Amino acid sequence: MSSQIQLKNVSKVYGKPGSPDAYLAFDAVSLTVAPSEFVAIVGPSGCGKSTLLRIIAGLMPQTSGDVLLDGRAVDGPPEGVVYLFQQYSKSLFAWRTVLDNVMFPLESAPRSERARLRERCIGYIRQVGLAGFENKYPWQISGGMQQRVAIARALAANPRVLLLDEPFSAVDALTRMELQSLVLDLWRENRFTAVLVTHDVEEAVFLADKIAVLSHRPTTLAEEIEVGLPRPRDHIVTREDPAFLSLRHHLMSSLLGDHARTRAHA
Repeated sequence: MSSQIQLKNVSKVYGKPGSPDAYLAFDAVSLTVAPSEFVAIVGPSGCGKSTLLRIIAGLMPQTSGDVLLDGRAVDGPPEGVVYLFQQYSKSLFAWRTVLDNVMFPLESAPRSERARLRERCIGYIRQVGLAGFENKYPWQISGGMQQRVAIARALAANPRVLLLDEPFSAVDALTRMELQSLVLDLWRENRFTAVLVTHDVEEAVFLADKIAVLSHRPTTLAEEIEVGLPRPRDHIVTREDPAFLSLRHHLMSSLLGDHARTRAHA
């Protein structure tokens, strides 16, 4: 079933609205994510990017505005929405093997289905490049491999929407690029809708169809940018494309300029 996310004038206030200790995370954010679209959300540190993603996931309520998935209000974690966390080491079970970690979302399935689902999960493990590591434990493999396990587990849940909260920030640069390419390949093959939160402007441009730029506090949606770069994307060819460099320059200028203006008025 196709998925579509709509945010309509969504605001989040921590504390009681109107009270002296109330804190406005972001204000009146409106954004639409089309079915099978890959959208990146960027913005200064502390502007509420991850908070916005948690609201989309139904893990946190908004203070005002509407959040819709397939036209229905999100008031809790919706079926088919999978959240890929930044801290992969904390999201995996250290006492479970790689295969058992990937099988976790399917544990409620009937016993008669277990053998078929096990084979399916082995297929996901192969898709993320971990064939032969099915019986290893998370503490026996590298950080990048652990994140691949988390990605395979997300695939096992058969997501219609995959929400990615800075999932590559804790790995080295080369592993980061390998995981970016892996996610793009899986997205192209499985056609889920993807929303990525990232601090990395180059990552946003490389991965996304559209980039939503949040401002510094008080946070609003400052800009929506259609990326328009051809697919499939390549870490060398795409990153040397003049359009890639131009868009990176625009985003960096916008974010750094916004930060400088905020400091000037502080």
